[in-house]
Amino acid sequence: MIEKKHEVKKKYLRAKEVANYLSIGISTVWYWSKHGQLTPIKLSARVTVFSIDEVDKFVNADIA
Repeated sequence: MIEKKHEVKKKYLRAKEVANYLSIGISTVWYWSKHGQLTPIKLSARVTVFSIDEVDKFVNADIA
């Protein structure tokens, strides 16, 4: 079971922030993205974010 480490007030998080939020490795975030479990949102060539709502839905669906 993955537990959220911190509460977040943002709508979007960078990969490192998602990793910290869920207390997982950043490589796991990119793995989930690569396999279509999380949708990356490209803001620029070097900036990618993830919807916190989608992250929460994915984690909660994984537990159920």
